[in-house]
Amino acid sequence: MVLLAYGINHKTASVDLREKLAFAPDRVMTALAEAREHARLKEVAILSTCNRTELYCSAEAQDSGRLLGWLSRYHALPVDQITGCAYEFWNDAAVRHLMRVASGLDSMVLGEPQILGQLKSAFAVAQEAQTVGPDLGRLFQHTFSAAKQIRTDTGIGANPVSVAFAAVKLAKHIFSDLKKTSALLIGAGETIELVARHLHEQGVGNMIVANRTLSRANALAEEFNARSVTLGDIPLVLHQADIVISSTASPLPILGKGTVEHALKLRKHKPMFMMDIAVPRDIEEEVAELADVYLYTVDDLQQVVEENRRQRQEAAAQAEALVDRCALQFMESLKTLGAVDTIRAYRDRLEELRQAEFERAMQQIRLGANPEEVLQRMSRALINKVMHVPTIQLKQAAEQGRLDQVEWAQMLLGLSDPAKPD
Repeated sequence: MVLLAYGINHKTASVDLREKLAFAPDRVMTALAEAREHARLKEVAILSTCNRTELYCSAEAQDSGRLLGWLSRYHALPVDQITGCAYEFWNDAAVRHLMRVASGLDSMVLGEPQILGQLKSAFAVAQEAQTVGPDLGRLFQHTFSAAKQIRTDTGIGANPVSVAFAAVKLAKHIFSDLKKTSALLIGAGETIELVARHLHEQGVGNMIVANRTLSRANALAEEFNARSVTLGDIPLVLHQADIVISSTASPLPILGKGTVEHALKLRKHKPMFMMDIAVPRDIEEEVAELADVYLYTVDDLQQVVEENRRQRQEAAAQAEALVDRCALQFMESLKTLGAVDTIRAYRDRLEELRQAEFERAMQQIRLGANPEEVLQRMSRALINKVMHVPTIQLKQAAEQGRLDQVEWAQMLLGLSDPAKPD
């Protein structure tokens, strides 16, 4: 068994490529089954967020070629376009990478807390799709425990910063006083809820929440004394917004250039700040061509991100050390599991031999044979069968001059004391 982490993230791929390699939530379960079949994987889980698409796999051999080929066909992208931005980590490096991701050490915003929840959701979906088993099950559970320990024992999670916080901070660079602005929030998931909370804390009192499901928009709007509309109503209210922040799971853009252009005319070309956090993007990139729009994507948050990174360098170093320790513990536990499986298999084999000899002996006793003679024959037969394979292997090792194996067998069989000097 080998472990593999394969994917792209904000450091290796542009938002344009990330949205092409993203998996729509309603297609992940189908994709999981296809990936396991076509890439010949034992187990697989898929994580797809605005900043990364990664596949975590358990396989029989260390070969990512079939997985790459499947990704290319599934997303209709040339192989070289993927390989130019993709990374792959195997075994202990894969374990370490997953733990860094779960702890927020590989995030755009260092230490952001949302990624752990996204990983737990990805694992739950893979469980539902029945594409994870004992290999990834142990890895994910160990990773979740490690991430919890890292956030508890280091300052990496103190004063949590998220992409939502960074987006609102960027808006303050455009509007010095957010209290005088109005905001349209598109989506009603965790990210938009965090955006609403940060805007509310900055004194933005006039907010509109637009969502495909009106009931979810109503629930979020009530919490912040905002209005709620459906996605279809956006053209009717867009002109009222100074700030537009969007984060949905829509596979196609929600806002086009024509709609925004019409809203600007109604605003008499008063500037609009637009932040598209979604991948795939919710706002057509052509909107950036309009003179009175400041359109940003998730990749434009670098300045805010760097401030956060500088503040957390010490905590990050402590977290990295813990990741190394937790990854090593996991790999050592896998080695122990290998020994446990071997011991269990050997015990099962001996039990089969014992049961067969016992049943043969009982049959002879029922037929009137002398019990003492039967037990003598049974014990000799059992010893001969237990010793048969080791005897052959030891003779072959001796004939081939593999004395180290003979010495190891002596220790394994308790015939020598490794602590005693020669």
